[in-house]
Amino acid sequence: MPRARFIGRHIMLKGWYAGKLLSGEKKATIRLGIVKPRYKEVIVHAGGKPIAKARIRRVYYRRMRDLTDEEARLEGFKNRDELVEELRRLYGDISGDQYLTVLELEVVQRLDELDPGHPYAGMRPADIARLALRYLAGALSNEELEVLRDLTRTDSIRRTAVNLYGSVEKRGIVRRTLRKALKLLAESKLISLGHRQEAPEEPSDSQR
Repeated sequence: MPRARFIGRHIMLKGWYAGKLLSGEKKATIRLGIVKPRYKEVIVHAGGKPIAKARIRRVYYRRMRDLTDEEARLEGFKNRDELVEELRRLYGDISGDQYLTVLELEVVQRLDELDPGHPYAGMRPADIARLALRYLAGALSNEELEVLRDLTRTDSIRRTAVNLYGSVEKRGIVRRTLRKALKLLAESKLISLGHRQEAPEEPSDSQR
């Protein structure tokens, strides 16, 4: 088996796959070679922006010649022939011995219909931070970038306030940074806030 490569918090898809993933028609992505995810949850990007947070439900490996209609349906195709044609269009002339990785995905949060009635539109602080660092670094101050980088590690407003400012009483600084990042993400149309569905709730302790 060839040497493995790893993927982190982000998975990239071609733009035309976005609708299929969000509708549930596409439930997997197949990658060339042996790929091992470092995390169970990832942010999926397509068409130059994030589209969803997804859970990796299953990872397994197939040689090209062993692909079946099951993998084709998971990828949103009718049959194996359609899948093989698409893989060869993407990766070139793949031999039958070539290993492929099947990553089965479950969308746990769409980023095109977030609820503004929830604190931070229902997003985790770490996810807001990761997206802002990826797409908006030039629009943020050095202090804001430092706050966001720490949030990617803690996923906690309280812990980041203590880490950076020495006191949980400084969590207002972290909250303001998160609100600014969320606002910029929405204004840049990287995420979409839908209609408010219910009254805001108090953030959990990990979000405070």
